[in-house]
Amino acid sequence: MIKLHSGPLNKTIEIKRLIGTYHGSDEGPTLIFTAGIHGNEPAGIFALQTVLQKLKETTPQFHGCMYAISGNLTALKKGVRYNKVDLNRLWTKEKLAGLEDEKVISFDDEMLQQKEIFDLIQGILEREKGPFYFFDLHTTSGDTAPFITVNDSLLNRKFTSLYPVPLILGIEEFLEGPLLSYINELGYIAFGFEGGQHESPKSFEYCVSFINLSLYFTGCLSQAEANYNEHFTKLQHEMAFRNKFFEIIFRQEINPDDRFIICDGYVNFQKVSKGTVIAINNGKQLKTPYSGQIFMPLYQGKGNDGFFIIRKTPLFFLKLSAFLRKISFDRLLVALPGVNWRHESHEELVVDLKIARFFTRQFFHLMGYRSKYKDATHLKLKNREAVARDDDYKNAQWNK
Repeated sequence: MIKLHSGPLNKTIEIKRLIGTYHGSDEGPTLIFTAGIHGNEPAGIFALQTVLQKLKETTPQFHGCMYAISGNLTALKKGVRYNKVDLNRLWTKEKLAGLEDEKVISFDDEMLQQKEIFDLIQGILEREKGPFYFFDLHTTSGDTAPFITVNDSLLNRKFTSLYPVPLILGIEEFLEGPLLSYINELGYIAFGFEGGQHESPKSFEYCVSFINLSLYFTGCLSQAEANYNEHFTKLQHEMAFRNKFFEIIFRQEINPDDRFIICDGYVNFQKVSKGTVIAINNGKQLKTPYSGQIFMPLYQGKGNDGFFIIRKTPLFFLKLSAFLRKISFDRLLVALPGVNWRHESHEELVVDLKIARFFTRQFFHLMGYRSKYKDATHLKLKNREAVARDDDYKNAQWNK
């Protein structure tokens, strides 16, 4: 148990790993919320506690159950992003295998906490009935309107389209080991909600609205019990884009020893032209290699993502990719020279760039493949559709 203070809310609460649960009297889905996986992002934790408290006070007709899990407790207590390593970069198969060795995790606070979260999630998956929905609540260091980051599967796309906020595709291609990528590889719907800037009181409000909308969209609460109109309007008011879908096209990585300083004044989704000076790194100017919109500029001391560049995704390409995935067009790709399956499971492709150099990443994106590894000769791509648990969600109201 730790004490957690919010400056914007002028409030202190006590929390433990399991923030709280709520079980309805009727059967329904299981919702798993995580928050504070970065210790300087407590808004989601305060929002989850607020929603749970209201549910217990009002006892609405609730279908299914809800779990709220806290992230990096020791970093939350200190108010820092992480202690030694980013807890949201540890969810790879190799690092998860290390959780079985008590000697290894006993020397690493973040791995100890990861083990607790992992065991808690596994217990929920074994104990509860599906369908399962996973939500990870975050805030950003720079000013921003609320948005959703989502791994690119058709299930994720369709469900997240219900929310009146921008949807950012393809972040899994640029980050190694996020919690939600691990959950997506299990086939469940899972995505992140960014509620706003760390110190903004609105971030708490937007997280509360997101949680309530999630309870309605999944069928846990009725439209009236979730206060749908108020919460939808609140988020919709900040939605300043006609096109909801965006694609990440560039990430500026920061090394641990770099002296990175983002230029003042940049806000999320601000348009930038190619060649614009965005930051200073080790005394040298960093210019954008592409035109687009700046995404998540880093205005804090910790983190290895300096900034991203995103672009709008035309509706035509979204529909085309959905069609190609539904007819399993990717099964024909291995007939092309230089393209082969990496495993018998047909979840990963290996592309020999010397032979198939005329293919672009965008081409494979249409079929649901995102690259996780690239060198001078090969490109390895993983497909989210192959593991998606479509049958689990076929009876959901939003999927009809």
